[in-house]
Amino acid sequence: MITIASLSIYPVKSMKGVSVKSAKVDLIGLAGDRRWMVVDENGKFQTIRQHFELSQIEAVEEGDVLRLTHPTQGTITVDVPGGSAPTSIVTVWRSEVESRHASDESSTFLSDLFGRTVRLVYLDNVAGRAVNPRYSTPGDHVSFADGYPILLASEASRQDLEDRVGIDLDIRRFRPNIVVTGVDPWAEDTWRRIQIGAVQFRVARPCGRCVVTTLDPDTGAKAPANEPLATLGKTHRASDGEIIFGQNLIPIGPGRISVDDELAVMESGPSNLL
Repeated sequence: MITIASLSIYPVKSMKGVSVKSAKVDLIGLAGDRRWMVVDENGKFQTIRQHFELSQIEAVEEGDVLRLTHPTQGTITVDVPGGSAPTSIVTVWRSEVESRHASDESSTFLSDLFGRTVRLVYLDNVAGRAVNPRYSTPGDHVSFADGYPILLASEASRQDLEDRVGIDLDIRRFRPNIVVTGVDPWAEDTWRRIQIGAVQFRVARPCGRCVVTTLDPDTGAKAPANEPLATLGKTHRASDGEIIFGQNLIPIGPGRISVDDELAVMESGPSNLL
C-alpha cells in the first residue's frame, strides 16, 4: 500500500519548510505554500541558487502574520499585505505576475542579511500565474513555486539514489511537498493520475533538478563530485534530457490530504525516461 509519509509547505520560496500533518489542497498548491517570495530591485525572484542564506530562515505563517527567524539576525513578524498595499510586477523564471509589497521593515531585515536591496512580496491573486501550457490545461495556475503547484517525491527513490551515490541524501535537498512510501524505487515515473484521500491530481511532468540538490540543507556545504546531480545525470533523465527527481502534480480539485493517507494510482503509462 502506498501512503503519505510526510507533508511539507514552504511559506516563503526558498526558505525553510514546515512539516505538517494535514494540508488543504488549493488549485495552486497546498494552502500556505510559496505564497511569499523575495525579489531584487528589478522584481526578479531570489532563491537558494543566489542566496543560500534564504534556506537558513524559518518562515511560519499563522493567520494573517508571517514570522521570519534567522539564527543570527533574530525574528521579525510581517502582516499579510492588505488590499491597500503597493503592488508591482515580479518575475519568476519567464512568468510575470502582480504581487503585493510586504512591510518596509521586512525588506530592511532581509536586505541587511543579504547585503543588497531586496523586498518581500506576497501573492494574493490565486489566478496570477498560469502553468506551462505544454503540460497543463487551461485554468491551471501556480503560486510562486518554480513551475507547478505540488512536488511529490518517493522515499524509496531517495534511498536508491543515496545507495548509488554513497552519501547521506536528506529528502530536504529536494524540497518536496509530499513524500510517499510503500512503492518500488522510481515507480512514480510511470504515474499519470493519482488520488490521495479524496483528492485527485494529474502528474504533469518530472521535476528537473539543479545545483540546490548538491547543498547540505543545514550548512550549505556542497557535496563532493557534484552529487547527487552527477549520478542522476547518468541514471535518471527525462525524455528531453533533463536531470530529474520527483514528479510535479496539478490538483484536479480542492480538498484536504493528510499524513498516512493512501495514494492510489488511477492511471499509469510508460516510463518517461531516456
